Amino acid sequence: MRGIRPTIWIALAAPVMFAARDTAAQEAQALAAALNGEQVDVSVNGVLFTSYTFSSDQKYPYFWPVMGPASGKPVTTETSEPYPHHHSLFFGCDRVNGGNYWQEGNERGQILSQGPKIVEAAGAQVIIKDECLWKQPGQEPVLRDTRTITVSAPNPGTRLIDFEIVLHPLVYVKIEKTNHSLFSARMAPELSVTSGGTLINAEGATAEKGTFGVASPWCDYYGTREGVTEGLAIFQHPLNPWYPAKWFTRDYGFFSPTPMFWPQGDFTALPAHEPVALAYRVVVHAGDVKAAGIADLFGAYRAAALVRDR
Repeated sequence: MRGIRPTIWIALAAPVMFAARDTAAQEAQALAAALNGEQVDVSVNGVLFTSYTFSSDQKYPYFWPVMGPASGKPVTTETSEPYPHHHSLFFGCDRVNGGNYWQEGNERGQILSQGPKIVEAAGAQVIIKDECLWKQPGQEPVLRDTRTITVSAPNPGTRLIDFEIVLHPLVYVKIEKTNHSLFSARMAPELSVTSGGTLINAEGATAEKGTFGVASPWCDYYGTREGVTEGLAIFQHPLNPWYPAKWFTRDYGFFSPTPMFWPQGDFTALPAHEPVALAYRVVVHAGDVKAAGIADLFGAYRAAALVRDR
């Protein structure tokens, strides 16, 4: 069977901006972004929150660290066993026209930043734009992506990363069935289910057993470390193709909405020169899923998306 192309791609061909302002503006924290070598550092009230790192030696650009608002410690891991190729918070894919844009070893392919631009450097939010080429050494790129990253902190216990990416296939792209696909997070080991943490989806199912292979608008992963509870949730934008994608989850700390592992057919086809727009919101939060109000935050995110789509 041939790959099936979702009809919603046509509606999403043009990039859509999704502002990160769903909560009380009077509580918004002051942000600043600055280029620091091969990374863009983003601070909240003068304290580092995250860095978008983009060295040409990396497999792909990614966010590291991602600091919890309560502890000031990373809620993700830059790399750790098992599967040390998971880098914190990232976007990648394997089995793309025979290339690997996910696992370590740059000889099979890299997602190469062309140099991010800071569009808004300070205020209630910061905005970073980047363009990346997906290519194997000595070959022409098969994909170009354009990404917009909006970071805000609507209150002292919440940080938001809105990640919008438009994939521009430069040739016909065939993505074979793979569990290594698209937007992903790898939690710090001490916050994982294995270490006593909680992974929960929008329907209330928990852990790898309850969330793996389940289509859900969001998942939240949180735990308690040194007496402080905090975590990270990923929202899928309601206008994404494949929404809501099924989740690939692991009790050791990995979670990702992964449509390429459950393709509509034997593989996923991206026709040349037909852009595909995707968006995700990351909520880094103090407290557990209820204290952080994750369900309400997603409700506001969804409502704003549907209003913009009218």
